Amino acid sequence: MKIVHAPMEIGGQVGLFCKELGKFGHQAVGFNYFRAFQNYTENIMLTDQYELMKNFGEALNYFDLFHFHFNMTMIPGMDDLKLIQKAGKPIVMHHWGNDVRMLSMASLHNPYVRIVNAPKESDIKRRLSHVGEYVPIGIVQDHEVYEYVKPYYKEVCILPLAIDVVHSSPAYPDEHESCPLIIHAPTDPLFKGTERIEEAISKLKLEYPLRYIRVEKLAREEALALYRQADLIIDQILCGSYGLVAVEAMALGKPVVAFIREALIGTFPPELPLCNASPDTLYDVLRTLITSGALRKRKGIEGRKFAEHYHDIRVVGCQLLSIYNRL
Repeated sequence: MKIVHAPMEIGGQVGLFCKELGKFGHQAVGFNYFRAFQNYTENIMLTDQYELMKNFGEALNYFDLFHFHFNMTMIPGMDDLKLIQKAGKPIVMHHWGNDVRMLSMASLHNPYVRIVNAPKESDIKRRLSHVGEYVPIGIVQDHEVYEYVKPYYKEVCILPLAIDVVHSSPAYPDEHESCPLIIHAPTDPLFKGTERIEEAISKLKLEYPLRYIRVEKLAREEALALYRQADLIIDQILCGSYGLVAVEAMALGKPVVAFIREALIGTFPPELPLCNASPDTLYDVLRTLITSGALRKRKGIEGRKFAEHYHDIRVVGCQLLSIYNRL
């Protein structure tokens, strides 16, 4: 089967999908018109919107399955969906959060959530309604995103964030470290809750020996090199779920702090090892981790096991193929 992913790469996920699908004998390629500082290029063809439009006809004839991302397609206005459906080619749409997250819904269950750099809710709903006319299955990473899109598809599938654990060897924290290094890597500080995180860290620095690095705008390999040195990694404390930084950190054997809102806790596997902290509880959670090297190491070991069982691309790749087989 020949599979195309378009129009953009999302945190290296598309490249991982394409590589793993190739191991099953499929030909998969990802097109990316959005340049990011992380510089994800593996199994990805860099392009622009004009080239995507120009080459759509050729793609329609060549590919057997279209996997679109971030509530977008190859042609502005998504006029290609009707043509793909008419050609009898299956389509799936993969949502990642900010493309569909609506404050009116999110704030009903979460007083902390902040939504920035997102489309207008009216535009989100309009695009989802249009996509739902042609696409039977939507994909999301967790139940936080699920709620926004479930009315628009015949079926919505949960596909966990993926990481290549084989190439992410663990570097468990030293339980005897007396001055632990905390790392926070906000791609979007307002969304992640960086201000509240750094307020808590500043307060803790007055009471305990610790180091802190804020990782921003680095290529992925540079960021991962810093993650490996960490004793503790903070992901995000406002959204109510966890993101790719948490997955990368768990694969490295690092304890992770993130906020999982109460209604979502039961939707994750019961062994989820994240240290759950809202803005109101962050100080206490961090203090416990800072003062217990044994706890940091135990959480790191648990996190690595969790990443192996649920986020390994070999596991996620099989789940993705199962979704394709239902189209």
